[in-house]
Order: sequence, then structure tokens, then C-alpha cells
Amino acid sequence: MDVTVVPMPRGATVPDFGGLSFEIPVEAVAVPGGVLVTAENAAPGAGHLLYVHGGGFEHRNPPLMNRAAYLFSQATGRPVFVVHYRLAPGDPYPAALEDVLTAYRNLAGPVLVLAESSGGALALGALLRLKADGAELPAGVMTWSAVTDLAITGGSVDDSPRDPVGRELLTHLIGQYLGGAAADEAPQSPLYGDLSGLPPLVMAVGGAEALRDDTLRFAEKADAAGTEVRVEIYEDMVHVFQTAIFEEGNPLGRELLDRIARWGRP
Repeated sequence: MDVTVVPMPRGATVPDFGGLSFEIPVEAVAVPGGVLVTAENAAPGAGHLLYVHGGGFEHRNPPLMNRAAYLFSQATGRPVFVVHYRLAPGDPYPAALEDVLTAYRNLAGPVLVLAESSGGALALGALLRLKADGAELPAGVMTWSAVTDLAITGGSVDDSPRDPVGRELLTHLIGQYLGGAAADEAPQSPLYGDLSGLPPLVMAVGGAEALRDDTLRFAEKADAAGTEVRVEIYEDMVHVFQTAIFEEGNPLGRELLDRIARWGRP
């Protein structure tokens, strides 16, 4: 397993959402199950990127998601499909997972997947379902601060006092999502699945995150099972440090997007 500690770039900040613009210069095209965002430099023949957003299984912010998708499309040169999966508590597990699987199966390949936070649980759970079904897997998967253990047994959950995400919030959100399903079983809780035979994974996480162990334990188990894994630990960062991509000129945002470009370009 390859582990890289990424230092905070000089002059970098983690902005809040106030004052940020989420406008994009292209149309976010509504399609069944979500929207398609294609930057000016993207080539449809290069395959697609499937973006599985976070939001604690129950929230969606379309302008923010569309802006993120545009930046991902610019970075990778691929059209980005933003899946609008059904949300808890109105539609608990397995509704969101089924929607992510449907979105993936409807995309022309090769397909890459980028997922953040709770979306990481959905994307990694989808991998396990696809593998079990003998279906074609994505060419690669990148996660940001992924939720992988819905039983919340990672030590970092209780050892990250600066992180806005904590046990109480996770317990509430995960409980609403599971709707009575087991928290320590796959595919809903990907850490507990068979992690062999998965596509190459890049897993980024903040060094001061409550969800740090969700990434590290999943990566270690996947690596032990023979899956290629690269872990990027962003030094001293807490949850949602990736908002830096929305601030023009932010060195941390540039670092994140540069890494996506190196990973995702055809």
C-alpha cells in the first residue's frame, strides 16, 4: 500500500461556503437519475466520470455539486455524471445504492468513479455488488474522506476533537440511512466485504478527520486482499477540506485538482 502525506501548501486555506460562487459556464444537462456536466475540454469518447456526492446520505446541494463536477470534468477531460440518488430518511438503504448502480450501468465506458464522504460508502458498496454480480468494474475509483464502517468502530471517530464530524452526528445519519439494516455487513458497510479483485483505489483523507480510520482500515484490508491502493493523507485537515477547490487561486484546491487530473486523464 502506497501512503503519501500531503503537506498543507504554502498560502492554502480551507474556505467556508460564504462568498463562494458555484456558477459554471456550461449547462448542467438533466438526464434520468442526475445531471451531466461536460467542460469545454472534455471529450465524450474518453469515457465518463461518475461523481457520487456526500451529504450524510440525506442532503444534496445541486449548485455546489454541479460546480464540483465542472472542475472534475476540466481536470480529467471527461464528461461527469452527477448521480442524484434517493435520500434518507425517506428512502433508506438500499435505495441510494441501487441508484448508484443504475447510474454506473448506464454510462459508456471506461468509467472512473469519484466519491466523497457518505458517497464513498455508496461507491465502494457498489463495487462489491458489481463484483458479486460478475459485472464489469470501473477503471478506477477515488474517494475523499470516505465512510466505510457504518458500525463506527474506528478509533479516530473519538480522537479528532477539531473535526465537525463526530460520533453523535454519524450515529444519527447512518441510523437514518440504514433504516434497520445491519451496520456491520457489506455492501452497505463496505469495510466488512471481500475487498479482493477491486479496481485500483486512490483514497484521500484529512490527517485530523474523525473518518481517518475509515480510509486507513479499508485501504489496509484491500491491500492485504491484493487490491492496488494509494492513500493520500492531507496533513492536519478535517472533514470537507476539499472545499478549497471552489476558491480560485487556493493552493490546496490546485493541489487537489492536479491530483485528480493525474489520476483521471485518459
